[in-house]
Formats: sequence, structure tokens, C-alpha cells
Amino acid sequence: MPDVLAERLSEKAVMGTDGAEIGSLYNVTVDLESGQLRDLIVSPLEEGPEFDFPTGEEGRYRVPVGRVQSVRDYIVVER
Repeated sequence: MPDVLAERLSEKAVMGTDGAEIGSLYNVTVDLESGQLRDLIVSPLEEGPEFDFPTGEEGRYRVPVGRVQSVRDYIVVER
């Protein structure tokens, strides 16, 4: 996957590989020791279906970076 600047990801829409819109990117988590990205923190749509991703205290999805398929107009993740 080519390099993408973090500023270009801010609030980018997140979609499943099946075309279902999941929400928008809120933040990312990083392993401080290795510098590797861990999870995408995704704000879910207000009126949308539930997805099988763990959620944090504020109801945001934690999507493992390993499930990211592509980053273009949308961030596409494997469901």
C-alpha cells in the first residue's frame, strides 16, 4: 500500500468490502515501541447497522489495521 499522510485521512469515510458504510475515521492507535499502527478508531454512522468490531467507551469501533484493504476515496476494511 502506498504511503498516505495522516492529515489526508482525517474524517475519511470508512466502508466495508461489501460496500456498507461503517462511519468516519476518528483517530488511529499506534504501538509506541515499534511505531506500527494498531487500530483505526471509527465513529459509526448515527443511523446505521451494527458491525462486528469491538467498541470503546464512547461507542467508536476499533478496526485492526490488518483489515484495511485500500485507502482512496474511502478507507475500505474487511468485514
